[in-house]
Amino acid sequence: MIFDRLSEALRNDRPVALATRLDGGASGAKLLVESRGAYGDLGSAGLTAAVESEARAMLDLGETAVRTFGLDGEPIGVEARVFVQSFAPKPNMYVFGAIDFSRAMARVAKYMNYRVTIVDARPVFATAARFPDADEVVVAWPDEFLAAAPVDSRTAIVVLTHDLKFDVPLLQTALRTDAGYIGAMGSRNTHAERVEGLRAAGVTDEELARIHAPIGLDIGARTPEETALAIAAEIVAVRAGRSGGRLRDGSNPIHPSRRATIR
Repeated sequence: MIFDRLSEALRNDRPVALATRLDGGASGAKLLVESRGAYGDLGSAGLTAAVESEARAMLDLGETAVRTFGLDGEPIGVEARVFVQSFAPKPNMYVFGAIDFSRAMARVAKYMNYRVTIVDARPVFATAARFPDADEVVVAWPDEFLAAAPVDSRTAIVVLTHDLKFDVPLLQTALRTDAGYIGAMGSRNTHAERVEGLRAAGVTDEELARIHAPIGLDIGARTPEETALAIAAEIVAVRAGRSGGRLRDGSNPIHPSRRATIR
């Protein structure tokens, strides 16, 4: 049944992860993780739930690796080793604006396993030599590029152009996609001007709420590298459904988990 579901997902280009237990009495047990459910059993309810959660996170980033857990899914311990194989391309990150902040963002995003594309309408700035960590550097009008680019719920759209003539049409286009993260750089005053332009173009308050601006978590970032770190942290928090506050001030579990749906 699991391999039938895996074959069906692969035929239909649906992201899917297959987890295989490598040791213990349940060695060889498998868990198939899709966006809408999980199928299988790795030997205990706790381990199955923990692996499902980890496999979803790895699937979001297209990662394949061996992970270790306690026998009942504890985040520490090496009693259970599980091989998680993701069948999904790397998620896309589109960074708009060929500036120093974009170069730092590309570097950090590569560590996060994104496929990074830098987009700018100015050919003198948008060059591969300036962005060695980017997978692709494109000279194009931002909104026109995004309208034709592949975007799904794993996609991060990072708007660093800081220019209304680019930002308003680009954000309009971004809000018509299923992107999981849309962020825009600029001061609160700059964003207020953006919002005014977007509302004039017919964008609703509900749609505006999808835009993370000013971009990034409030960590006091100043340099391009610190700003890229703040943006990356916000992307992770949004993906996990977290607020991004200090762990010591919160009460939620440190590692978010999901209850597995076992069939």
